[in-house]
Amino acid sequence: MKVDALTCLTVAAAGLVAMATGGRSSGRRRHKEVFLGENSKFKFGGRIDYKLKKQDSTKTLLIKTEQLLRIEEHDFAMRPGFGGAAIPVGIDVQVESIDSISEVNMDFTMTLYLRHYWKDERLAFQSRNNQSRTFDSRLVKKIWVPDVFFAHSKRSFIHDTTMENIMLRVYPDGNILYSVRVTVTSLCSMDFSSFPLDTQNCSLELESYAYNENDLMLYWKNGNDSLRTDEIVLSQFFIEHFQPSSGLAFYSSTGWYNRLFINFILRRHIFFFMLQTYFPTMLMVVLSWVSFWIDRRAVPARVSLGITTVLTMSTIITGVSSSMPQVSYVKAVDIYLWTSFLFVFLSVIEYAAVNYCTTLEEMRKMKRGKLPSTFDASQAMAFDGCFHDNDMELTPFPRVTSDPLAAPSPQLEARPSEGTRLRPQRSVRENVDLLLSNSYMIDSYSRLAFPLSYLLFNTIYWSLYS
Repeated sequence: MKVDALTCLTVAAAGLVAMATGGRSSGRRRHKEVFLGENSKFKFGGRIDYKLKKQDSTKTLLIKTEQLLRIEEHDFAMRPGFGGAAIPVGIDVQVESIDSISEVNMDFTMTLYLRHYWKDERLAFQSRNNQSRTFDSRLVKKIWVPDVFFAHSKRSFIHDTTMENIMLRVYPDGNILYSVRVTVTSLCSMDFSSFPLDTQNCSLELESYAYNENDLMLYWKNGNDSLRTDEIVLSQFFIEHFQPSSGLAFYSSTGWYNRLFINFILRRHIFFFMLQTYFPTMLMVVLSWVSFWIDRRAVPARVSLGITTVLTMSTIITGVSSSMPQVSYVKAVDIYLWTSFLFVFLSVIEYAAVNYCTTLEEMRKMKRGKLPSTFDASQAMAFDGCFHDNDMELTPFPRVTSDPLAAPSPQLEARPSEGTRLRPQRSVRENVDLLLSNSYMIDSYSRLAFPLSYLLFNTIYWSLYS
């Protein structure tokens, strides 16, 4: 019994000591909390409650935003005003740059800021100072936004460095501004019949994908002022002007849709093609004319010059064709290149005709005995490709004496003495025979005919296409 009494007294004493210690420690904690609370109020001017400090402030802010906009209370899978009139959505575009224009693929790449304006009364909230609230892409996924897409686009993406370039601004009355920065590659149907002296009309088309004109009405928010551009400089084109427009698109299964157009006109710079195509072509044509001043009996010199110019023209034509789409019609540059190629080719054919006529002329002289029987034309040309005048024996012209008392020559006596008569005009056959018997005249005529013809062609070409 004495042992049980001692045990009970020991347990009771331990309990009293614990209560006393616990009371002091809880008092210390209480005093510490009061001290921290007073210091925090003093440091932040009493604007932050101590209990909020112990919580995650970002989660608290998100909860307040969702409660403020009442996102959980509405079904944002439906458009605003579902079942009523079409919701108007204003569009505002600022073109940042035109990154590339491809003639081969017939497309262009553009970077722009696309802004949407509409009103959703479900997101209206009360505000004492009537200030808007701005959010990023995380809230965009929880509300309704217009499903605008780019018609005839090949590729497009929203920039995401360092975050997705999306901005959502909500006003107290429910008006919303939704802005994205997007790069799109779109089709541009180009006409190359006047290339490279051409002007191309391209357009970027915006349209709602799911909502037809009965549910959503797209329009330019500020008319022609809705389309703004930064200073854009392109390497091969000059942008004449941007012009917004609107229209309707019809699909047989879904109906009519509002469509907005960003129209712009591109005029090509010609100087690049003048340096790379036109000037080299002109020089090759002029170089082919040099053979007209080379001795017609210099076969290696004239043949090598003609073949070189022909091959160079072929290389220029191949280079231009490889950088162009395979269209089924004739372009302006094709007309110029192939006409110039024809001039170069005709200069080679001209020497072939001269060489043939020269051969016929020498064969006739050999038959008439004006060339020695031991004369070998192939041996005479074997060393330097030329006939030499000392290798031929030509009959001299009859000398006319100036003595009036001398007896007239028989050739002069054969002429009639009745006065001067005009010679009848030669026929075509006689002119051909004259050229065959005087082959050097072909070169003489070509020196004048080829430059004049090419000058006439250039005058007509540049007057039509420039």
